[in-house]
Amino acid sequence: MGKLILIAGANDSGKSLYGEQLAAGFDGPKFYIATMIPQTEENHLRIEKHRQQRAGMGFQTLELPYMVSDASVTENGVVLLEDVSNLLANAVFEKKRDMECVFRDICALRDRCRCVIAVTISGLCAEGFDGGTTAYINALNELNQKLYDHADAAITMRDRMPHTEKGDVHAFDSITFCRPVYIQRDPGSSV
Repeated sequence: MGKLILIAGANDSGKSLYGEQLAAGFDGPKFYIATMIPQTEENHLRIEKHRQQRAGMGFQTLELPYMVSDASVTENGVVLLEDVSNLLANAVFEKKRDMECVFRDICALRDRCRCVIAVTISGLCAEGFDGGTTAYINALNELNQKLYDHADAAITMRDRMPHTEKGDVHAFDSITFCRPVYIQRDPGSSV
């Protein structure tokens, strides 16, 4: 069974960049599972930003909006799952699946590779939203908690800096984590 690292934070907190840099620090094959189904110009811009961020990092990109456990990954591979909130939204709104199904899917992916680094949005509050959105936010919060409970390490991004909440990614040195991670400010960010 592989390792699970959870990286959580608000939108534009630096969690994706941190996840990319963390995954790039592992030797061996690296897979980037993109889960967003682009529907707006903003979605397309975000996807392009992420493509540019990870350029030259050695990722093989797999676009899988559903069933990430079906990904063509290797047993010694490191997978960056970008991101859990999109994967859940796709499953709930497009496929009528529930949080448990997505949780089992992520665990099945973890069992097929060396490490899954799962990026997710955290800190959402369901107050003030309609029934469908409220149910989704509650399901995401529950999924994040289950992933945290099963994670070998969990990091929360605050002020574009990683804060270890559980475990220690540096303890993975014996697994083959080999390079330090440096968080750089996004050149387009006002933070």
